[in-house]
Amino acid sequence: MKLVKLVKLNNLQYNPNRDPNVYRRPVNKEFRLQALLDGQGSAKASFTVDGKTLCESTVQLPGTFECKFKFPQADTHIGELVIEGHGETYRQNIRIDVVEHEWIG
Repeated sequence: MKLVKLVKLNNLQYNPNRDPNVYRRPVNKEFRLQALLDGQGSAKASFTVDGKTLCESTVQLPGTFECKFKFPQADTHIGELVIEGHGETYRQNIRIDVVEHEWIG
């Protein structure tokens, strides 16, 4: 059984090979990271960006870990999602692109 069924960023399935434009958000606009978890018991989940833990919680399984965050400056960050449960540790790097302005087009 897989502990992590799906990871979503801004309501889209996260795929590091997808065009990063689809995940971008402007300065001070909220990002939403979700990890859909399977199994029984509980799992500890955290999301860390630039060495700072943005979200951390214990999730009853099956369940969803959710993290909402925003950044005050335009930049690219690499966050690390870590989920531990069932003697398994899942790690995934998530690219977070913050742009100066909303795209107009």
